[in-house]
Amino acid sequence: MPRADVDLITRRPEGLYCAAGDFFIDPWRPVARAVVTHAHADHCRAGHGSYLAHRDAEGLMRARIGPELRLQGLAYGEVVHLNGVALSLHPAGHVLGSAQVRVAHGGQVWVVSGDYFVSGAGDVNDTCAPFEPVRCDVFITESTFGLPIYRWAPQREVLAGMRAWWADCAAQGRHALLMGYSLGKAQRLLAGLATADAPGPVFVHPAVARINDAYRAAGVALPEVPAVTADASLKRQRGALVIAPPAVHGSRWAQALGPHSDAFASGWMRLRGARRRRGVDRGFVFSDHADWPGLLSAIRATGASRVIVTHGDEGALVRYLTELGLQAEAFATEYGDEAHGVEAAE
Repeated sequence: MPRADVDLITRRPEGLYCAAGDFFIDPWRPVARAVVTHAHADHCRAGHGSYLAHRDAEGLMRARIGPELRLQGLAYGEVVHLNGVALSLHPAGHVLGSAQVRVAHGGQVWVVSGDYFVSGAGDVNDTCAPFEPVRCDVFITESTFGLPIYRWAPQREVLAGMRAWWADCAAQGRHALLMGYSLGKAQRLLAGLATADAPGPVFVHPAVARINDAYRAAGVALPEVPAVTADASLKRQRGALVIAPPAVHGSRWAQALGPHSDAFASGWMRLRGARRRRGVDRGFVFSDHADWPGLLSAIRATGASRVIVTHGDEGALVRYLTELGLQAEAFATEYGDEAHGVEAAE
């Protein structure tokens, strides 16, 4: 790794800061210039003077922050220069428009991953661009699921399990209420389950429907399905799948669906007792974040000799990487986890 007297990216009270370029990456306090990796609320916050993000995230960011948003949208791989620092965005595979941030200056190349998902063999996700490793000297990686226990089965297998549960619900005359976060997770579920051979009709919560519209506006071909409004009931339907945010659990909106079984789709379902604590009938291990093998494969692919770990189980990953001979450390950050996507029930 090229030697430098000053790190290219440091942690400041406002967030991760590039002094040479005078910009912050996913800052958690208001700043003049923010580079945003994706539109989830813990990374995309209101109050910044200007924003730079991938162009596909624009609709989602405007919906979250407002139409007055001052945003510069980039394509993947497009390079801009900020005070002499070369900056580009690269696919992260997390949600629509999610990006890793590559920063090059003074002979150093740093990459900030944001949140990312590494697809398994044979898995296809048509709702966002797949993760692409970026070679660098220093890699700042998330570690939401940074423990060896977190290992995802192929998504196609998990979707098959969801489909079987849904079919069983339909055979019993009940609906299947499948809860997952409205931005990213819900779109993966919709694309994977609303197929021609589905065991019944598909509906979504209005919060999911609004984000689906933003995906379609960005060119993502999601299945067209109706939304279940606050005063609507599905009692005249039979065996429907309803995709909704976790906040609807136990709500009057959910009760109005009529007889149903409920399930939660999340990486946290890998933990023993997580389904019981959530109080749902079923739990499916289905995540938009890299699992332990995914984190390790992504880190190896960067070729970085120094790795800075944020946003999750930093300690375990730092120790493991140190044992591999890498220079590893942690940054304390104020990002959330998969629970950041919980929207209010309507």
